Amino acid sequence: QDDCILFEQLILEGAQAGLSWLTILKKRPHYRKAFAQFVPQKVARFKPKKIDELLKNKGLVRHRGKIESAVRNAQVFNDIQKEFGSFSRWLDTLIKTIDDRRTSLNLPSVLSKKISRELKRRGMKFVGPTIIHAYLQAIGVYQDHLPECWKFRQKKVSSRSPR
Repeated sequence: QDDCILFEQLILEGAQAGLSWLTILKKRPHYRKAFAQFVPQKVARFKPKKIDELLKNKGLVRHRGKIESAVRNAQVFNDIQKEFGSFSRWLDTLIKTIDDRRTSLNLPSVLSKKISRELKRRGMKFVGPTIIHAYLQAIGVYQDHLPECWKFRQKKVSSRSPR
């Protein structure tokens, strides 16, 4: 998958912590504009003055920790891209070591815990195992609908990891 899409989803999942997903979906256009269309290289260069501007933006969740973490997470995201060629490739390496997609109803999953630990070790914030599990659902790694749910038949987990 495109790294900008992966970055957008990561930032939105962090912003959603403690809030309803609907709240974030309604604010998504504001986030795209405020966060430079989620180009991580641009967000990583945001300065304190820009963060202060974002805290005044009524279209965003105005939580200093979440906004500052988006900038810090962009910097780490860029470091991972430089090290692995892309964030997607880095995710692939972790998914290949722990493919627990068939048992992901055990929350948080082994994979989400591993990715969370690695992202935190690298300096990211708002990337706990539950947020990362939701992230893996959103980018198509997990399909957690139960067989009796109508969404179960609609969603198929790709046999391939995200690209």
